Amino acid sequence: MTERAEFTRRGLLTVGGLGATGAALVLAGCAPGSNAPSATSSGDADSGSGGDGTGGGGAEAPGTDVAAGSEVAALADVPVGESISVTIDGADALLAQPSAGVVAAFSAICTHQQCKVAPAGAELHCPCHGSRFDAATGEVLNGPALQPLTPIAVHLDGDRIVTGS
Repeated sequence: MTERAEFTRRGLLTVGGLGATGAALVLAGCAPGSNAPSATSSGDADSGSGGDGTGGGGAEAPGTDVAAGSEVAALADVPVGESISVTIDGADALLAQPSAGVVAAFSAICTHQQCKVAPAGAELHCPCHGSRFDAATGEVLNGPALQPLTPIAVHLDGDRIVTGS
């Protein structure tokens, strides 16, 4: 007599459940922020304007080694309402002048997957996955990034933009 293999309801549910669990694990590895550093900042860093009308970014970001008073750029190099790419102490950064005489600087490293963010007028764009940030505040305008860009303290010293608060 020949035996015929039968699928039981329990067996089918077990195989289906294991397959679904495996698929969920694979997809979790591709989730936004799955490779994001966890010890850099809590995401509560002051990313608004300085309140004194001279700058944004607030306090120096955790883990940022910025020499106070180092010149970043001339104010005339940053068009009002736009932003530019700069290097601050060897690190890629973005410098914005959201309104006349108000400056802000942020790390140019996207908080989603650490790609280099580029200036795009009043916004900052990540070419890797399409995140967009406000150039004045560093806040996320469109994900997949969930955290704002890391602020870098800058202020005006005459017609020069310098590091420090």
